[in-house]
Formats: sequence, C-alpha cells, structure tokens
Amino acid sequence: MKVLAIIPARSGSKGVKDKNIRLVNDIPLMAYTIKAAKTSDICDEVMVSTDSVEYANIAKSYGANVPFLRSEKTSSDTAKTLDCVLEVLDEYKKIGKTFDVLIILQPTSPLRDAEDIKEAFKTFLKHNKSVASVCEGDNVVLLRTISDGKLEKIIEQNSTIRRQDFKKNYKINGAIYINYIKDLDENTSFNDNEIAFIMEKSHSLDIDTEWDLKFAEYLKGTI
Repeated sequence: MKVLAIIPARSGSKGVKDKNIRLVNDIPLMAYTIKAAKTSDICDEVMVSTDSVEYANIAKSYGANVPFLRSEKTSSDTAKTLDCVLEVLDEYKKIGKTFDVLIILQPTSPLRDAEDIKEAFKTFLKHNKSVASVCEGDNVVLLRTISDGKLEKIIEQNSTIRRQDFKKNYKINGAIYINYIKDLDENTSFNDNEIAFIMEKSHSLDIDTEWDLKFAEYLKGTI
C-alpha cells in the first residue's frame, strides 16, 4: 500500500498569527510534525498543503514535499480539512500519482511523535478500518452548561460518586487520522473515524492559543 501523509498548514491563522510557523524552541511548529512523519518510516510521501510560498519554503527545508499550493477556496476560514484533502488527491492524480492510504497530521500537535504514528498505523492495519487518535478526556458527569448563571448538567447522572468510579471518557485530539482513500467522499468526517488509537495525554497538546505555544515550548524543553 502506498501511504500519503498530508500536513494541512494554511497561513492566516486568526487566533495565533502565523501559528503553523511560529517558533517552538527555535523550530517552526509544523517542522515537528514533518520530522515525526518522515522518521515514522511508513509514509511514501509527506506533503504539506499550504497556500503560502513562505510556508512552502519552510516545509521543504525540513524535508516535506509541496508540489502545489492550496487554492483560495480551500484556504478560507470556512474551508474544511476534507476540502483540502480532496483537492490534494485531485492535484496528485493530475501529475500521475495515486495513493491507497491517507494519514492526516495536524501541525498543531507538536508532541505527537513518530512512535505514535507507527502505533496508530498498526491499529489501522489490525482493524482494517479508519482510525482517529484520542486521549483521555474530562468526565462528562462533571461537565455543565450555564444558563442565566445557573449550572445545568450535560447528562442526567448523579455526580456524587467517587472519582475513581467514573467511567473513562475519551476525546478526539486531532493529532492523527488514517483512512483508506477509496472510502473518502464529500460526506466524510474524519472526526467520525471508527477505531480509536489512544494516545498519552502528554502527547496530545493541540496548539490553539499563545499559552499553548508557551506550554509546548516548556514541554519540548523537558522531554
């Protein structure tokens, strides 16, 4: 099977300016994902999908392929990851390159490493079904919404039980998605992939704020 890793890294992030190329211990954020993908030794091609020439040059300097730039349509604030993926596959097809398996690796997960990718791929091969990485999440019994200042339960369950008796919950951490390309269509939702690959919470940080960047830098300095 031929495996394509796509690292979606559009420019113009609003929450954290130029998030995907911000330096974490003097290394651009997306470079951690490029390195993890390449050193996993399971990807026939590691490509960065970006709309930016600057981002493309940085990606290439760390060993990723950027054979084309994203279109304006798939680089907008409303574009979905699926839009990017389908465009990438179509562009590759135009130059005569096809793949069997897709691995999506978000550049905002710098603590996900090559071993995580290898183990996720083993899970994919074992079950022969789509995979999404998850980590342990907050217990839904303790989650609340607030309406007019009043706490309201998400689920109707008594929360006066011991913490150790709570059932474990898991959340999609956005670090790894694996799918057969033949199964993709315009209705595909990667967050609805069937099989869980459980990652350590310490590897599951998703960069979304300046604080996350500082925390990633601290953690990278201690690993």
